[in-house]
Amino acid sequence: MPFCSRRCRMIDLGRWLDEAYGLPYDPPEEDQPTADDEADPARRSG
Repeated sequence: MPFCSRRCRMIDLGRWLDEAYGLPYDPPEEDQPTADDEADPARRSG
């Protein structure tokens, strides 16, 4: 178990819920097609 006690789990959960932790995220570039663009030809620009 990664936590020493229920209290430690609750502290960690509280930090996630307060958004003190997060996962890295790189938004997609504006000029790159997305999976939605590939699936719907009408949305393609060009």
